[in-house]
Amino acid sequence: MNIIVTDTGFADDDFACGFVRLDEVAAHDYACGIDLPSDTAPEALAGLNDAAMIRIDFPSSADGRGFTLAAMLRRAGYKGRLRAKGHVLADQYAMARRSGFDEVEIDPTLAARQPEDQWQFRADWQNHHYQARLRGSI
Repeated sequence: MNIIVTDTGFADDDFACGFVRLDEVAAHDYACGIDLPSDTAPEALAGLNDAAMIRIDFPSSADGRGFTLAAMLRRAGYKGRLRAKGHVLADQYAMARRSGFDEVEIDPTLAARQPEDQWQFRADWQNHHYQARLRGSI
């Protein structure tokens, strides 16, 4: 079972509804979560504001397209749960949160290599970034 990472640490997945691919979603039936691949076209994001949850895949830790998709969804008004899934590293957690993700889903193998304390070290993502340093707030 995969592990959910939030600002408070590791948790079990509490989203019981399941996920479907974007092309499987019936018109405006957003009761389940929607899975988006990292290569989703920006125009495909239109109309997703009522989705219960959107989960964006990270096929590689070097693939940052998911961060852009998350930011685009938030700018378009999406207020639901937004989850990054896959090869997101603890070092990328602050970027994930700043781009709009609420949580990250990782597999047990990654959780063993990068334990909870490594993720929690980056959980103070709002204060430790260049803008806060420029404003003198840290």
